[in-house]
Amino acid sequence: MKKSMVLFPLSLALLVLWGCEPNARGFALPEGDVERGKATFQQLGCTQCHSISDIAWQGSGDDVEVPLGGVVPGLKTYGELVTSVINPSHRIARAYLGEDVAVDGESTMRRYNEFMTVQQLVDIVSYLQTEYDIVVPSNHYVGKRW
Repeated sequence: MKKSMVLFPLSLALLVLWGCEPNARGFALPEGDVERGKATFQQLGCTQCHSISDIAWQGSGDDVEVPLGGVVPGLKTYGELVTSVINPSHRIARAYLGEDVAVDGESTMRRYNEFMTVQQLVDIVSYLQTEYDIVVPSNHYVGKRW
């Protein structure tokens, strides 16, 4: 009985404190360079399929334009943005499933994992973050919380 009288308040306090974390949770890559990210976005040919506020789509008549940036309810976190670059088939917006951006549920986006450096990824994500409202987790860790 005494044990449960001690454990219950401790458990309740732990739940309350755990819910007070103001920062986003998840992983965080080192900060990238926005200008380098913008240049890399263009150098890797991302504009063949994507447009963004200050970079025009460079595709041809047969290419599908996929605009990036703005308010997009399906892209909510920093991790999801990184994932959309390194694994574009992970989550494809329903609006594009009927278009040429996916075949049998797989994205037609070129896989850059074989030749994109981590620095290029970090820079591109930093650039794309300026176009979205994304919650970025802190890369300052204070130790284990359990």
